[in-house]
Amino acid sequence: MPLKKSTPDFILIIVTLTLLAVGLIMVYSASAVWADYKFDDSFFFAKRQLLFAAVGVFAMFFIMNVEYWTWRNWAKVLIIICFVLLVLVLIPGIGVLRNGSRSWIGVGAFSIQPSEFMKLAMIAFLAKYLSENQKYITSFRKGVLPSLLLVFTAFGMIMLQPDLGTGTVMVGTCVVMIFISGARVMHFAWMGLAGLAGFAALVVSAPYRIKRITSFLDPWEDPLNSGFQIIQSLYAIGPGGLFGLGLGESRQKFFYLPEPQNDFIFAILAEELGFIGGTFVLLLFALILWRGIRIALGAPDLFGSFLAVGIVSMIAIQVMINVGVVTGLMPVTGITLPFLSYGGSSLTLMLMAVGVLLNISRYSRN
Repeated sequence: MPLKKSTPDFILIIVTLTLLAVGLIMVYSASAVWADYKFDDSFFFAKRQLLFAAVGVFAMFFIMNVEYWTWRNWAKVLIIICFVLLVLVLIPGIGVLRNGSRSWIGVGAFSIQPSEFMKLAMIAFLAKYLSENQKYITSFRKGVLPSLLLVFTAFGMIMLQPDLGTGTVMVGTCVVMIFISGARVMHFAWMGLAGLAGFAALVVSAPYRIKRITSFLDPWEDPLNSGFQIIQSLYAIGPGGLFGLGLGESRQKFFYLPEPQNDFIFAILAEELGFIGGTFVLLLFALILWRGIRIALGAPDLFGSFLAVGIVSMIAIQVMINVGVVTGLMPVTGITLPFLSYGGSSLTLMLMAVGVLLNISRYSRN
């Protein structure tokens, strides 16, 4: 493709690395007490997160120099590989069971979560499909339905683990991509009704999900069980006030908030750095959203635009769900906060996705 290459989006690089630095600091701060108690090493989680970050940053800069249309050429292969991994992870002895979910393949800290990588593979494949089938996108049967069948097949396999959070982010991202591709609004109205019915069925099918809904509406109804995490999260955020208790001074990380370095790391950040620290982090995410939309609008072709929109939507949806859960605005779903939460697969995937976005920016007209 004879396109003129320019420098990557410098602001996006700086914002991403800043979030990563904040994340490394907060992973140590949030996990030190628990790591020292469980592993006799307060740096246990921090060292692993630093390793994941190094791998992720290397992957980001490497992918930044790989032409983004390469993802179009390999989209089918990547999504087939991810489907195979989603099957393998369900097989006892291959898939690793943690916290009631069989979502990992590997040994110890060096394991991967196939559902995380399915998100990026699905974005690449859907960007390819939508860019090549624009003339059919207003037709539900020829344009929208084939893409939805693929998306919900992947969602169904992810739910077998089960992992509602990751599946929700993937579906939400794909719906945004289909919407901006030009699908009819009426299609989304029917999809919305079907989605609500399906979500209700998923909630009713698992008693623990019903408890999450009821605890979201009134966490103090069952403060020692289903409402425990939300209550402890609010107890962390509340005392933080405007300026916070100070870095490292969190009280909730002393065995009150379970595994605070993971999904609820934003609560510890708000407790230690206050409203100002939390707002600063959210502004950094807003900058990523702005730069991503700008890159999508300036992409030289439809594939690049859809790919950029998918990546930005994935990050934005994940941030909204995580912060919504932590602040008690949404039921607990088990979603990591991009670049901040502890976890190798999630962190590496997000940095790889930013690398793709940076490569698109090198050919952007803006």
